[in-house]
Parts: sequence; structure tokens; C-alpha cells
Amino acid sequence: MSILAQVNTIDTTTPTSSEPQAINETKIISEIKTTFTCEEIQKLLPHRYPFLLVDKIIDYVPGKKAVGVKNVTINEPYFQGHFPGRSLMPGVLIVEAMAQVGGIVLTQMSPGEGGLFVFAGIDKVRFRRQVVPGDQLVMTLELLWVKQRRFGKMQGRAEVDGQLACEGELMFSLVN
Repeated sequence: MSILAQVNTIDTTTPTSSEPQAINETKIISEIKTTFTCEEIQKLLPHRYPFLLVDKIIDYVPGKKAVGVKNVTINEPYFQGHFPGRSLMPGVLIVEAMAQVGGIVLTQMSPGEGGLFVFAGIDKVRFRRQVVPGDQLVMTLELLWVKQRRFGKMQGRAEVDGQLACEGELMFSLVN
């Protein structure tokens, strides 16, 4: 996590007399990482194949939200049994993928502290559309609140082609 902790630091150097303040502020903003590759996600989350369900983070706002993508392919191991002849991504795995995107927000809020964020509860989850091979699941998780840097609640939405597939509230707890 030290790589990302360094990326997310803010430059507090004062601008030189020839460098306007606005340019310095632009440099500070541009240093905040807003996307993560699969390799960078693996440095933040403990999940690995076949349970890492996020391919990339396409938008990240520190302490507020993350937007992640899962490219759903027929090669997913769960399609073998869910269901033969009619492949559907299990709802629990859609929620898990959403939680992993939320985990990116939470792990970046307290880098280097150790521990693991796990589910503490799931509320108001509804499935609105089936997710099938060939779909690209786009998940947006927004932080609602954090208490004592150990508990958090997020609002999540998962969409395919702009259509809502799943939504709900996910709660997390930090365990050591």
C-alpha cells in the first residue's frame, strides 16, 4: 500500500513567484490517483482469482466514491452450474463485486493501518436486471458515513448498459 499512499499525498510546497497559484493547485489535483488497474487493485484487496470480481476502477474520489468495472465472461467458474443452458451471474456475487469496489474507498481512507474490511450488513438490496456473459457490470459505490474509522456504510448501484441491475446499502467493519 505504500505505492498508493505516496500517490495520494498532497504537495504542500509553495509556488515560486513565476508560478501562479492556480497552476500549483492543478498539479495537486492531478497527483490524486483516480483510476486503478487490476494489478493495483490486488495491492489493495486480499481477493484473488476466482473471487476477485473487479477488473478496474475507472473513477475514484478519495473518501467519497469509486466506480468499478467487472467484465462478465462465459469463462467465469460459477456459470458451469448457475445455470446450465441459461448462464446468470449469481446475485450474491454481484453484491460481492459491489463490496469490493467499496473496499477500495475504505482501504484508501486508512492506508497502512492493517486489518481487513468485511461485510457487517446488507440492507435494501434489490435486483432489477439479470447479468449474463458478455455484460459489463459498472458499479458505483458512494460512502454514506464512517464511524471511528472502523465501521462504514455505502450506497451501491450496479448497471449494465445504463440499466440498473442491482442497488442497495452495504455496511463494513474493520477487523484486525
